[in-house]
Order: sequence, then structure tokens, then C-alpha cells
Amino acid sequence: METRAITAEIPMAPRMPEDPAELVPELADVSAALFRVTGNGSVPRSTIGLVQLRAGQIVGSTYLTVLHTGFLRKAGEREERITSVASWRDSPYFTGAERAALALVEAVLQPSADGERVGDELYALAAEHYGAKALATLMFVIGQVNFFIPVALIAKPVPGRAFSAPWK
Repeated sequence: METRAITAEIPMAPRMPEDPAELVPELADVSAALFRVTGNGSVPRSTIGLVQLRAGQIVGSTYLTVLHTGFLRKAGEREERITSVASWRDSPYFTGAERAALALVEAVLQPSADGERVGDELYALAAEHYGAKALATLMFVIGQVNFFIPVALIAKPVPGRAFSAPWK
């Protein structure tokens, strides 16, 4: 495995030169369906954005982190909330429901020393804040961002470019 020196500059070009969405045009239908499912209104858009940003941070994707930070800023999210997502456990800026959602995405994406990632206690905590439809939607929000994580990590689109044109 090749390692890069810490001081090496990162190229501003995608690793995969072809846009995966152009190679597999059926992705447009899947992507549109996922956005409809997660945008059903049962989970606030701000919570969805926070969960997606935390997922990008956890998997170490600059592309996803920059993308979701930008979406949150465009939506008018306060800078304190955006910048403290990585340290949400000791941040005063999040509601109980948002904390439950952030705990869920962390549990799904990070291995657990206990074996089970989402234990009964965490599920019960999330269920205290979200009704059945919202909890199902939150599961799909986590699934949606997980669907795109391989693209971010393998194809490595350029961070900061328009969401519709990271390969341009």
C-alpha cells in the first residue's frame, strides 16, 4: 500500500476520471427515489443534514464533509452547530432528538466493542424522540448517505465543486 507524505499536496482531480452517474445512468432513478424517501417531512431537514455531515466525518471523506457543510450553510444553519457536529456529545447546540440521530449514525458506522452496534437502549432513546415513520425515515437517511459513501471514498470526487458536477 502506497502512503503519502503528510506534507504532500492533494490533487484537485477525481481519482476516477469518469462520472459514475454517467457510466450507470440508472443511478439517477435510485438517487431520486432516495431523496423522495428521506424528504417526506417526518425528520427535519436540519437533522438530516447534521446526520449526513457526521457520516462524512466518520468515514473521513472530505468530499462528503464539504458537501454537507455547504448544504447546511445554505439552509441557514448556525456556524456553531455545523462546526461542533464532530464533538456533538459535549456541544450545547443540539436537541435531544438531534443527539439521538447523531448517536444512531455513529452506531451504524462505527464498530462496537460489545458486538451489537445499535443496542436496545439506543433504539429506545431514538424512539422517544421519533415516531414510527420518522424513525424509519431516519434509518433511510443513514442508508442514503451510506449508499454514496463508496462513491466518495473510491471514485473520490473533487470537494467543493457543485453537487451536480464534481467530475467537471
